[in-house]
Amino acid sequence: MRQSLRFVPAVLLFASAAGLAQAPGASPAAPPPGGYSGHGAESVPAEVIAKFAPPALPAPLAAKIQMLADVRSPLGGHLSPDGQKLYFVWNVTGVPQVWRLDGPNTFPIQMTGGEERTSVAGITPDGKTLVLSRDRMGEENPGLYTMPASGGPLTTIQRLPGVQTSFAFISDHGKWVTFRSNDVKRDSYRILRYEFATGNKEVVFDEPGLWGVADHRPDGRLLLHRSTGSQTGEYWEWDPVKKTKTPLLGQGDKEELRASYGKREGELIVVTAKFGDFRRAYRWENGKFEPITPELKWNVERTHLDRSKTRLFYTVNEGGYHRSHLLDPATYQELPLPKLPPGDSIGVGGSTQDGRFTTFTVSTARAPGESWVYDWQKAILTRWLFPSTPEVDTSTWAVAVLDTYPARDGTRIPVFVRRPAKCEPAPCPVVVQFHGGPEGQATPGFSPTAQLWVDAGFVLVEPNVRGSEGYGKKWLDADNGPKRLDVITDIEDAATWARKAFAVDGKTPKVGVMGGSYGGYATLMAMTMFAGTYDAGVSNVGISSLVTFLQNTAPYRRVLRSSEYGDLEKDHDALVKLSATTYIDKLKAPLLIIAGANDPRVPVGEGIQMYEAAKKKGIPTGLVIFPDEGHGAQKRDNRVLQTGNTLLWMERFLKGTPDN
Repeated sequence: MRQSLRFVPAVLLFASAAGLAQAPGASPAAPPPGGYSGHGAESVPAEVIAKFAPPALPAPLAAKIQMLADVRSPLGGHLSPDGQKLYFVWNVTGVPQVWRLDGPNTFPIQMTGGEERTSVAGITPDGKTLVLSRDRMGEENPGLYTMPASGGPLTTIQRLPGVQTSFAFISDHGKWVTFRSNDVKRDSYRILRYEFATGNKEVVFDEPGLWGVADHRPDGRLLLHRSTGSQTGEYWEWDPVKKTKTPLLGQGDKEELRASYGKREGELIVVTAKFGDFRRAYRWENGKFEPITPELKWNVERTHLDRSKTRLFYTVNEGGYHRSHLLDPATYQELPLPKLPPGDSIGVGGSTQDGRFTTFTVSTARAPGESWVYDWQKAILTRWLFPSTPEVDTSTWAVAVLDTYPARDGTRIPVFVRRPAKCEPAPCPVVVQFHGGPEGQATPGFSPTAQLWVDAGFVLVEPNVRGSEGYGKKWLDADNGPKRLDVITDIEDAATWARKAFAVDGKTPKVGVMGGSYGGYATLMAMTMFAGTYDAGVSNVGISSLVTFLQNTAPYRRVLRSSEYGDLEKDHDALVKLSATTYIDKLKAPLLIIAGANDPRVPVGEGIQMYEAAKKKGIPTGLVIFPDEGHGAQKRDNRVLQTGNTLLWMERFLKGTPDN
């Protein structure tokens, strides 16, 4: 039986087939205290989901977005152990599925199909079997499966309703696949393993907590990680033979730590900002940290030691551009990388188990990324995947330019700007897009969606407000819990700056705001707490009340999000002050809300309760619910509808474009 939301749903009245404005009129009863209950499609009456289905787009706009969706390149992938095949994920069918290349630039072979998002988790050392992860309609409760590497039917390792079954690793001898699952308690993970030959499952580790496997030794020892917050956690070594759990680092520590095994026994490679403002990579042994990367004013984002223990890669985030480096894991001396093509960002995908082959990705601002494979034995670099740009000249696309704007306390906020070559009439309207996270980061890379906004005559502005990734520990932690009250004004200051920065001959532009996930939350705050600052808004899977969000988000996420937003009891007053529903009476400008019925992160009830409260204001208000999506649209047709309806909303209320 469906559990109904505790409010009276109302029909969304469309001004037109393309317009989403709700006509003013009588409002239903206001939602009682508590708002709604639960998350996922089961928490919403089916008739509500059907009532707010996404409207169709005008044919020319749909065609334009579909064309841009064809500008793509599937990046990365998993090489077969012999380096002769590449397995990768591609959404060319409209849903991400697994494909195979039998050599560089050969014709891709589709391995999986259907309507469920599927990805490659791992390949057995003999190259004969794939382990796949498959999710259903954005629920984020994936199952694990095996498939012959040559293709064929899937065999289920584990798929349980409402349960996350997440890949950890395949043993070096290829006998077992280890995974974690919250099948016993939804807010706790245990570690299990599956034997390929027999199909038997057994429990490896079972203690309360958000446990995961960070790394493993060939003898079966596991480096376990227990999450204690959105960025913090503890590391323990578990010996499954002796049944002993040894604390290593992070116990009682509030610093972010990312650890993996090093080359030598007793050694860990740790990425942390424990000793400074920016993350750096360290060698850890017997409680002592020794830096192995230079001290930089940028974050070391990740390290990757191949299974052969011959090469240690690390990636630096330089203001949104990613640069890869290589160390000798025995001496930690810097080694040269292969001579890759020039690119704005260079990434390391992974290496074969023997270390002979490594995949690299090369990205530029005006072309989709490319995947390359380097053969260390023969010193040969080969491009495996060539990007597609059908009927589009990407060489003319706008390149994001880094700027800053002043917060009211004088802090300079980094912001990337893409703008049209000209605007007629001037000035161009501006759309400020806030990223997700909140520990996310706006980056300047190649983006067909960003170009869509530029082609439509908008200046696209993407800030990295305080709380964003990539600018040091103080910046990242600036919005944790009640501290968000001190920096939430970065949202308003972005619009104040944009009106001045993009004015022409004294005429100020209209400014809209949009974003997904935390960006959706920022949008709702911009439209309510800072009402009048923005002229229109579109919130996608955004939190409307931090209180009801924390009460109803998936159990496994609650403890992690509480460390970021605040504790429901201790920080209740701050959570109320930081919720858009608190300021609903201030709403002045048109607001469109987009949600996924199956969202386990930001429950669909967050969007519905905001819509119900907002539309009583008599201001144009719209709601779209995707019945077959979760935290943001994944299926191609849904992404087209999501993008198109967002653009139509901004066209209508920032340009005064009539309904089509």
